[in-house]
Amino acid sequence: MNFSIDIQEEAGVRTLHFGSDWIQGAMRIARPWDLELEYTREMMAGLLLRDGNPYPRNALLIGLGSASLTKFLYRHFPDTHLTVVEIEPRVVTAARHFFKLPDDPERLEIIIDDGVEYLLKTTRTWDMILVDGFDPDGKAGELDSTRFYSSTRAHLTADGILSVNLIGYTKRMFQESVDRIRTAYDGRALSFPSCDSGNTIAFAAGANHISTSLADLKAAASQLKENTGLNLHPAISRLEQAQTCPNGILTL
Repeated sequence: MNFSIDIQEEAGVRTLHFGSDWIQGAMRIARPWDLELEYTREMMAGLLLRDGNPYPRNALLIGLGSASLTKFLYRHFPDTHLTVVEIEPRVVTAARHFFKLPDDPERLEIIIDDGVEYLLKTTRTWDMILVDGFDPDGKAGELDSTRFYSSTRAHLTADGILSVNLIGYTKRMFQESVDRIRTAYDGRALSFPSCDSGNTIAFAAGANHISTSLADLKAAASQLKENTGLNLHPAISRLEQAQTCPNGILTL
């Protein structure tokens, strides 16, 4: 791929760029394991939707960026095996050199491949699939297609959760992306209200449906905060204010 990989630092935060001002990832240097960007924190909301010991047993991440999601799961979920598919090997090199990507082949498998093509040829399944892949112009290409979303569904376990970072320049573009996920998952998908950065995080469920109250989500968020320091209460509050969960029940 023909683009430059640039690293910038300001006010204690290191950022990754693909030849533009568009931020492809960020790390607070003093807290390299934390999720610096709001949308990355919200992508972890899938952890509130399933119970299990351990859960997730494994996770697939498509798009590495600055390795924020990878490092968070690696740090706080030591029993989880992680697979990362990244199309550009230079991004992996940058993540190792500048963003403290762990080198641990037993727990963290890095695969250089196109995420769409990888899912079409693998037979593996995962408890979580997290999709955060964009080109230098902020476009997801085939990673935002019904064919790809259908492929993610085929590779989720029954209790699996899909989490997708969506970027769009209009409300219509966001909705079209969510509609493609809904089509692939027979309607079992929802999107969180857009966060301040403009990102929208969409979730979809595997074969086993989800029905949980917002009160239970808040309790799970309190436990997650205690265990990891990650605070998802603001995201739940925005979900509550948006009134997208009838009778206070989130259903997938």
